Amino acid sequence: MAKNDYYEILGVSKSADEREIKKAYKRLAMKYHPDRNPGDSAAEENFKEVKEAYEILTDDQKRAAYDQYGHAAFEQGGMGGGGFGGGFGGGAGDFGDIFGDVFGDIFGGGRRQRSSRGSDLRYTMELTLEEAVRGVSKEIRIPTLQECDTCHGSGAKAGSQPQTCNTCKGAGQVQMRQGFFAVNQPCPTCHGRGSIIKDPCNACHGHGRVEKTKTLSVKIPAGVDTGDRIRLSGEGEAGEQGAPAGDLYVEVAVKKHPIFEREENNLYCEVPINFAMAALGGEIEVPTLDGRVKLKIPAGTQTDKLFRMRGKGVKSVRGGAIGDLLCRVVVETPVNLSERQKELLNELGETLGGPSGDDNSPRSKSFFDGVKKFFDDLTR
Repeated sequence: MAKNDYYEILGVSKSADEREIKKAYKRLAMKYHPDRNPGDSAAEENFKEVKEAYEILTDDQKRAAYDQYGHAAFEQGGMGGGGFGGGFGGGAGDFGDIFGDVFGDIFGGGRRQRSSRGSDLRYTMELTLEEAVRGVSKEIRIPTLQECDTCHGSGAKAGSQPQTCNTCKGAGQVQMRQGFFAVNQPCPTCHGRGSIIKDPCNACHGHGRVEKTKTLSVKIPAGVDTGDRIRLSGEGEAGEQGAPAGDLYVEVAVKKHPIFEREENNLYCEVPINFAMAALGGEIEVPTLDGRVKLKIPAGTQTDKLFRMRGKGVKSVRGGAIGDLLCRVVVETPVNLSERQKELLNELGETLGGPSGDDNSPRSKSFFDGVKKFFDDLTR
């Protein structure tokens, strides 16, 4: 089945920079995350698509290959991978190997099949905004393939050893002639390993690895954000026959906060104030991640007015200055008024000069003056 265009998946143009791509990914990842859509297979598939598109387009080398060759650039290497339902997924293929394998085979490169190193793994860790900003240590449980304790990864029964494959003489590949070209293919006898096991280990049945669940303590540094990844070297799947293990990538997903929204290093929040406060001014308390602080509201404040509180945002994990907290004021219309309150508001409304406004309501006055001029022009 044909894959969707990566740029269309993220809703960005082909000229989008990394910041635009990251912003689009964060928005869509939170929308389709399986933990927010339990049992929704369509959302899970969308999440996988978004994740795959983000990984390709934020890697300069992979993006260049995609722009030139499209999805065909990754069909042989398997760039995707990953089951995200439980936060755990398989690793992605290496870009450099895709074209190396293709052209190496055509021109007789004689490379041995790269199947020994363990696969990289991915784990999605959900954090609260407070945990992401301040940093946290968490324990995670990872189901993975680990080296067999009985044969120590060799796959052979105790007292025996894997034997060199007689077909390929340990090369892992056999060469076939096709006209003027010499084409290398994985050995059909040992399947590219270069050796065969005649007496397999009873514990792992010759695989050299067994399925286990391990517990890891992961330290998340302060200032991470959705999409950031932490690499734990050697904590992926064990390699075959004692080869090096893969790596574990812990990817951060920050939960939606009830008060704050984060954009880069800045935090945003909406602060409702009543009509009297907006008109007369005063002082209110607003929340920050470090506690409450006082904010002075000047008289005549309008809805959508932004107040910047410097240094009350986030310090990025990449360093730099601490961001700001931007409070957007919303003037709230009073509800459930008593009769006395209604009388007072009617008296106030009469002194303000009606709906067309005067000097007390400059925006209303400007609007109604514009309306009057519009209809006057129509009648000429």
